[in-house]
Amino acid sequence: MKLTSYSTWLSPVAVSLALFAGTGVFGQDKKQMVNAIVQEANTNSKLEDYAFELIDMIGPRLVGSPQMQKAHDWVVQKYADMGAVARNEPYGEWRSWERGLSSITMTYPRIKALEGTQLSFSPSTKGKGVEAEVIALPVFKSPTEFTNWLPSVKGKIVMIAMNQPTGRSDANWKESATAAAYDKMQALKKEQANQWAASLEATGSTRRTLAIALEEAGALAVVDAYWTELPGVTRIFDAKTRKIPVVDVAQEDYGLLYRMVTRGVKPRILIQAEAKELGIAKTYNSIAEIKGKEKPDEYVVLSAHLDSWDGASGATDNGTGIITMMEAVRILKKVYPDNKRTILVGNWGSEEQGLNGSSAFVEDHPELHDKIQVVWNQDNGTGRIARISGNGFAQSYAYIGRWLQYLPEAFRNEIQTTFPGLPGSGGSDHASFVKKGIPAFMLGSASWDYGKLTWHTNRDTYDKIVFDEVRQNAIIVAILTYLACEEPELVSREKMIMPTDTDGKQMQWPTLLNPKRTSGN
Repeated sequence: MKLTSYSTWLSPVAVSLALFAGTGVFGQDKKQMVNAIVQEANTNSKLEDYAFELIDMIGPRLVGSPQMQKAHDWVVQKYADMGAVARNEPYGEWRSWERGLSSITMTYPRIKALEGTQLSFSPSTKGKGVEAEVIALPVFKSPTEFTNWLPSVKGKIVMIAMNQPTGRSDANWKESATAAAYDKMQALKKEQANQWAASLEATGSTRRTLAIALEEAGALAVVDAYWTELPGVTRIFDAKTRKIPVVDVAQEDYGLLYRMVTRGVKPRILIQAEAKELGIAKTYNSIAEIKGKEKPDEYVVLSAHLDSWDGASGATDNGTGIITMMEAVRILKKVYPDNKRTILVGNWGSEEQGLNGSSAFVEDHPELHDKIQVVWNQDNGTGRIARISGNGFAQSYAYIGRWLQYLPEAFRNEIQTTFPGLPGSGGSDHASFVKKGIPAFMLGSASWDYGKLTWHTNRDTYDKIVFDEVRQNAIIVAILTYLACEEPELVSREKMIMPTDTDGKQMQWPTLLNPKRTSGN
């Protein structure tokens, strides 16, 4: 296990772990349980079955959609089959939108099918679709320039992304180009990005709200290209428009259209994008509980969000987190039937819109706040667990450091820890608990190019899962959960003394924001 030291107030960590490791004292019964967990995970894994059913068969899980409801029902049934008490717990409502058939085709100067997708919650096209000339957003130097240009969008389809100077990744350039050519390309990209950011600021909108202004000015559709710098990979979020469709087109095809526009060709495209507006649907957290045999009113919480964007299948964000927790519970149900504390699994809804499901659960269950031992959360891809922060809990090194010693050595040696760390204020569902002073920890994964390849992209699919590493994660979660259940007392909730910021002001422990319980649509 690697230890990261950020200041002198971390120094007790290394001392504590060194003393503990040096004793060589481990409970034999705990060693036997760890061995049983590893054996069960390696011989009877259900991870591929769970992944197929959730990711391939149900697919993306947009909050409020019929697919999300199927996922909720699937989770409840799976845990019920294990013997857990499972339920869908409502916490709000959301706009219910379902994707239909869609296509994007260049019709002039030649016929070409374009790679792209309709954004979530985008309005549907009517009849045979929308066909029109394509124009590109120019670079604006002032709000006045944008205001003067805006009437020109009427009756047009508008491209709003920056045209990329290259379709190759930085890694490809670094590997194959000369040093001078690589530096030249980096300088060009930086110059264009800065120019584009200034231009966007002049419009008075963000990338995700600009389409609203274009809609109000009479545009017929909006085309984006949210490229991640990997060939064919683009980010898929949601549309903010109410009447006109918004689509995201692959960088390769976006560049084709852009070059034609700037050379005066006046290309035309046809957008056919069906979707169903299904009104308002209830939103849920899917909760499963295995009651503790000695301390049923104390809890170890396994946390992962069930929802996803719908550009692909939501495989690594966060299907892998869901199946990791499910597999850990399956293992524990078999080898640890007499769990001392209650194991509660939170499969949260609407994490992608702002941690809504988990923060609603925390708000709705104040009776649990002082009874939760720890929360283990996973939500960042398929990679093996490689980082754990103490999240600002002053004594977290004492129990996490001790529990980590029971992991197989190969697993333990890869985990970098930071104690006490700083309290998580966002990013994933553990923060909802941390803000209430509940010991909650993100089990951070090795990258596997998560940020550029699968995070909110059109390539977040089953084939990106590395099952050996997900299996390792299920083992780690099962072991840590077992040890947290066995711990004689509830762990310390003492908070660290917060450091000062760069302005010399003492930082404050983050506070819980009110969960959004409706889409407002």
